[in-house]
Amino acid sequence: MIKKYLKRLILVNKDAILMEVLAIKGLMQLLMKTRNTDEKWTREEKKEIKRHLKNIAKLIPAVAIFSLPGGSFLLPVLAEAIDRRKARRLLKREDPAVTFDRNL
Repeated sequence: MIKKYLKRLILVNKDAILMEVLAIKGLMQLLMKTRNTDEKWTREEKKEIKRHLKNIAKLIPAVAIFSLPGGSFLLPVLAEAIDRRKARRLLKREDPAVTFDRNL
């Protein structure tokens, strides 16, 4: 139930969150690390992500939940919600002949 609520909260603010995440060099790659490589974030990487998210939370309050104690456990929900390739994978599965716009 909490996961659904968080995903909905993130999706409502997805464009703004994505714009801020992309503005910070290397943050998107770091957020997608677990999705792309199946490796877990190190303690230092989690600290770095939380530090960036605290700054983003000043502009988008919905992100503040990730900087609270225990917020690291919710980071995969954020990564899943802002994964830009997810839409492309779903479309490709439905129709392999579809070409993709790199801006998705």
